[in-house]
Amino acid sequence: MHEANLSQFLVLITAAVVVSSLFRRMNIPSVLAYLAVGLGVGPTALGWVDDVETIQVLAEFGVVFLLFSLGLEFSLAKMIALRKVVFNLGGWQVAVSSLVIFGIARLFKASTEEAIIIAGALALSSTAVVSKELVQRNELGLPHGVMSMGVLLFQDLAAVIFLILIPFLAGGSDRSLAAALAITLGKGALLFALMLAIGKYVLPFIFTEVAKSHSEELFVLTVLMVSLLAAALTHSFGLSMALGAFIAGMMLSETHYKHQIEADIRPFRDLLLGLFFISVGMIVDFQEVLANWPWILLITAMLLLAKATLIGALAYRHQKDRAVALKTGLYLAQGGEFGFALFALGEKFQLISKQAGAVVITTVILSITLTPWLMNLARYLSARFPSDKGQGVAQTRVEALTNACSELEGHAIVCGFGRVGQTVARFMRRSSMPMTAVDKDPVRVKEAAAAGEPVHYGDSERLDILKALGLERSRLLIITYADVDKSLAVIRKVRSTGSNVPILVRTADDSKMSLLQEAGATEIVPETLEASLMLVTQVLTLMGAPARKIHRQIEEVRRSRYKMLHGYYPGINSQLVGADGTPLEKLHALTLPDGAYSCHRSLAQMKLAACNVDSIRRGDEEFFDPSGDFVLQPGDTLILHGSADQVEQAENKLLGG
Repeated sequence: MHEANLSQFLVLITAAVVVSSLFRRMNIPSVLAYLAVGLGVGPTALGWVDDVETIQVLAEFGVVFLLFSLGLEFSLAKMIALRKVVFNLGGWQVAVSSLVIFGIARLFKASTEEAIIIAGALALSSTAVVSKELVQRNELGLPHGVMSMGVLLFQDLAAVIFLILIPFLAGGSDRSLAAALAITLGKGALLFALMLAIGKYVLPFIFTEVAKSHSEELFVLTVLMVSLLAAALTHSFGLSMALGAFIAGMMLSETHYKHQIEADIRPFRDLLLGLFFISVGMIVDFQEVLANWPWILLITAMLLLAKATLIGALAYRHQKDRAVALKTGLYLAQGGEFGFALFALGEKFQLISKQAGAVVITTVILSITLTPWLMNLARYLSARFPSDKGQGVAQTRVEALTNACSELEGHAIVCGFGRVGQTVARFMRRSSMPMTAVDKDPVRVKEAAAAGEPVHYGDSERLDILKALGLERSRLLIITYADVDKSLAVIRKVRSTGSNVPILVRTADDSKMSLLQEAGATEIVPETLEASLMLVTQVLTLMGAPARKIHRQIEEVRRSRYKMLHGYYPGINSQLVGADGTPLEKLHALTLPDGAYSCHRSLAQMKLAACNVDSIRRGDEEFFDPSGDFVLQPGDTLILHGSADQVEQAENKLLGG
């Protein structure tokens, strides 16, 4: 790598780290951080990075890996089931949006050729942004998420048609338009059949052989090879690389290697996808923005309003649900990154002016920038918009629940009927205790209800559903969700009514216990810590400890809110920060040498407020939970407990003052 390219890449990475950290602290989506980096360091702003082409080549692989990951979530059977969404809704969306945008462009005196290019660029949405946000928000499997992905997949197919169309507009093609489209469709069908055969007969064999080697490096290389080969294959057929990667992921979605593949591809996907958004920001021409900002704002507003309305109306026509239609419309209202390629081709054939291209490209980027906030707006509005299966189906469901639970008194309500919820229900039923359960998975509810389980379909975050289940008459509310945010939402809804019903919450660990307690949880059961206590019980029993003593020790740990179990000695691969960015607690052993500042001083004098001293070992003696009067001596080993920063600060203070 040339020295100039290396320095530019370092500038880019440094800026991305700094800006992403700042945006994360302000709870601003990471997509906007990357766009801001591209805008700031790009050739038309500060000019610190001008090698845009190299970055764009690398960045395109980010979208490839993203679509490969999404393909893992959509099996072939699921895609066949979604054919109406992809071809019916997707086809209508592209056709109607293109015609409307074409008409508006002609009203603003654009030529026919310019209007077609503008329509193609703005009618399509951003696969990269929308799919990334759907994954991050865990909405990919929800109705609006499925509908959005179906439309985006059709848009990827429609993009090929627009690319074929431009040379014909310029008179630069030897074939007729019909012949070119027929050849492309034939290539696409042949390619899909070929990849289907490879996915069914070749890929499982390859991954089985690679897995037998027990080599993580080889497995990761194989994943990268498959995704990139699929992308290259579709590209050689004149189709988008992202589409090929999606099909490859879809072929692997039914294998038992799916989850490992997904975990291995994630680091490459996230890094290169960040580069993609940076490269998008670098395209913006500040001179054109300053010269045409009124037009840019006007066109952006018109685009978002027109597309949100059109897509929302078509989504409602497809599925009579206002909440789903509203979300789908706002999620897909932006322009797409495909527009950049379309405008580059249009300029090559001199079909569109550089000024018009710059204005519309900036409009697309601005609409992409606003997408995370539009999604937040969609969630806010849909929560206040009754779903259309709304006053009809939903109201009927509430009435049916009310009737079904009308005779329950002093019962338990189980929110979530997954593995944990079903286990709770089995023990309660064997003990003849009255209970009912609610879950949002229609297949699970149907299967369990058919087996005689007292489970109903519904969203436990809705107060009317909880009241229909007999919240006012219940004796206990049990929340079994792994998602802490969902549990918090249910607790707050219940407590907002003034209800004092005891709430028992299951959580994966103890990292969010304080939040759950503040929200109003009565008891919290951290799954990993309770599993540790069960193991300890068996160990002490087999080692001959008295049952009464074991029971007393375990209950003391529970009464202290698992204080004894907080923090662990980290290993070489241990994470020091949680998934949500909060520091994780750790244990660290520090032996005081002669001459340490803390020697012959008490713990109270050291004022280690941010870091706890769990115990101190002095020779063969160990002192648990030492008081502030404890005087430290050379050779004492202190067990420090806190976050990595807190432990480091305490160690520095103990050693150097």
